[in-house]
Order: sequence, then structure tokens, then C-alpha cells
Amino acid sequence: MSDPVGNIRHCFTPLAAYIVDTPEACMLACVRGKTCPFTLASFFAACADFQLNGVFAPFWKGWRFSDPAIFLTLEALYHWHKQFYDHNIQWCLVVLGAVEFDFRILILQPITGYHHFSNGISKLKQVMGRVHRDIQCYIVGLIAGAAPSPSPDDSVLTSINRSLTIFHDNKDAIMTLGARMGTKRAIDNWHIPKLELMQSITASISQVSALIQWSTDATEHAHISEIKEPAWRTNNNNYNPHICHHLD
Repeated sequence: MSDPVGNIRHCFTPLAAYIVDTPEACMLACVRGKTCPFTLASFFAACADFQLNGVFAPFWKGWRFSDPAIFLTLEALYHWHKQFYDHNIQWCLVVLGAVEFDFRILILQPITGYHHFSNGISKLKQVMGRVHRDIQCYIVGLIAGAAPSPSPDDSVLTSINRSLTIFHDNKDAIMTLGARMGTKRAIDNWHIPKLELMQSITASISQVSALIQWSTDATEHAHISEIKEPAWRTNNNNYNPHICHHLD
């Protein structure tokens, strides 16, 4: 870029935020497996013994002010809504039973603006963010009598931290009820990266402001508008020229 007196200078922007889902965040931070990309991002030499993937020269290494503990922002769709469906909902299904849970949600009065789950939710496929949010609107009432429902106070950040503390203080009940299940057996640990990421919500808000602005909703929707819909307009032959012509 040209400076005020016309000299050409190399300019390097700071890497402030990198919007990705959980697997991509782990790849960028050079960690692997069920490991938090924030807390183990710098111990490259330890590699496998410390759940690192062996990459010693990530693209951001040496990039001034770049730290994955800061620029890997939490992302609402994956770290909140999908975390809710992948884990919290599954615990509720185990505790209440799928039949009872589905019965409770299907008898709810339909509400304009919200999805009505006339067949329950236990067998839903390809669940997207809007469905996650609609279920969240019902969940407290659905599990009434099976779990407590603490109310948040007026301070949002304090309320978030308090809610996380309440969860961790009472999460043993999930193990006791056998709700932490894998495909074939009960799981006896809490190795859930999305759950650990919840501890960074208030810190991330303090560092990069409201997290909703870092949402992947737009880019995830691009899978439909830029790939799937154009593909439907092709004859499934010579796909690349067709898709490029459509996008052009």
C-alpha cells in the first residue's frame, strides 16, 4: 500500500477472528481428537501425547498478534445450538424416554412462528439451526418435573457464568441416570469439546464483542444457494462447466 508520501509499504492485517466450526477450529489450532482448540493450541512439540496433530508450522505462526485462543471465536450455530441438540436433548431423551418426550412435544398447542413437532423429535434427521432454536423455546416446559430450571438474573455475562457453574455442580446427575450414552455403552467422561468451549463465552464476548456477529449461518446457507440449487439445474453431466456458468 502507498503511505501518505507515496512510498510503497508491505502491510499486514491483524487476524482478529476466524469463523469456523469445531473440526476446522481444531485443524487450525493443530490439535486433534476430542480436544479444546483454545487451551492446547501452543504445545506443538508434545504432539500425540497431548492430543496435537503434529503440524509445526500453521499458517498463522509468526503472524503478529495472532493467537488461536483469541481469534478462534465461538460460533452460535455449532457451539450453542448444535451442542444443545447433540448433547442436552439426548440427555433429556434418555431421562424421559423417547416416547414420553415425543408425546409431550407433539401435544403442545401450535404457536404461530414456531415449528410444531407433530411427530416428536427423537427421529428427526438433518436438523438445522432454526429447529434447534424452536426446540429450545419448549425444552424447559417439556422436562418439567424431571430437571430443575433456574432463572437467570439481569446481568447477562454473570448469568452465563452462573448457569455454567450450576451445570457443572449438578452434572453428576446425568451420569447417575445413565443419560451419557454412546452408540453401544454408557460414557464415563465429559470429553466434549463443545462443552468446554462454553467456558470461553464470556471471555470471548469481552475480547471480540457480541458473538452473534461471528455466525456461520450465511456461509452454511451458501451450501444451498451456491452449490445445491445450481446442481439441481444441471443434467448431472459435465457438472463443472454447468455450475461455473450458473455462478457466472
